[in-house]
Amino acid sequence: MSTPLQATFDAASAGNAAPLTEFQYMMRGDLYYAADPALCAARDRSAAACAEFNRAPGDLPRRERVALQNKILGLPPPPEDANLDRDYPVILAPFCADYGTNLRVAPGSFINFNCTFLDTCLITIGPRVLVGPNVSFYAATHPLDYRIRKGLVGPEMGKEIVVEEDVWIGGSVVICPGVTLGKGCVVGAGSVVTKVSSISLYGGA
Repeated sequence: MSTPLQATFDAASAGNAAPLTEFQYMMRGDLYYAADPALCAARDRSAAACAEFNRAPGDLPRRERVALQNKILGLPPPPEDANLDRDYPVILAPFCADYGTNLRVAPGSFINFNCTFLDTCLITIGPRVLVGPNVSFYAATHPLDYRIRKGLVGPEMGKEIVVEEDVWIGGSVVICPGVTLGKGCVVGAGSVVTKVSSISLYGGA
């Protein structure tokens, strides 16, 4: 489902001649300025939604928990007739996302506790993906040239991350910008994944 910021990007992609916003530059993987007021507001929204999700009691009914995780992702609460186990992923707290609305998590997937998503660009988690605890997805990066990077005042950029269906990611893995994990592969605990991988086992013993 399109969010207001995503709708802005979609309009530009459809041929809108208006100047690109920092959000649109960010989503394209171009250099952008994270201090842009609209981006700051989007991150504040996600931080508040994540805090609400993480404060929820452990015995919160599944429907209410799905509503809270959907709030992070910029999605509406589940309809009354939804099959909560079939139609939605399971996400455990604590959970942290930079924007939330640039994260797509397919039904049947499981995200263990203490996972972090820097969703500067899209991060897509396919069906039946298993994500261990303490896994970090970094779709955000910075220019390598310090003359462009300029600390807090310089631009940033990002690259999309794609995790295809039936992938298993072990605990404490780091997924770097631009990575695609192919269908069915396994990433061993503690691995740092820097390149596109379609092999059956990445890292581990």
